[in-house]
Amino acid sequence: MVKNSFISTIPQEEKEENKGSVEFQVFSFTNKIRRIASHLELHKKDFLSERGLRRILGKRQRLLAYLSKKNRVRYNKLIDQLGIREPQTR
Repeated sequence: MVKNSFISTIPQEEKEENKGSVEFQVFSFTNKIRRIASHLELHKKDFLSERGLRRILGKRQRLLAYLSKKNRVRYNKLIDQLGIREPQTR
């Protein structure tokens, strides 16, 4: 497991100003999700971490749904930066 694989795409000064913003919360949840997922690859029977992962995934999903409804441009920019969802084609 590489500890430095989670690199911030948000500048440090923006972190200090906007810790409550939806983008920052989604960013921090994404880092937690990636860290827990890499942990679960090594420890397949760690069911408590798996439960925590599901809770964080649900929180991130609700925040992304909120952001999608309120501001579609910010939502698209955020998912492009984090690379968390595939573009939908119809």
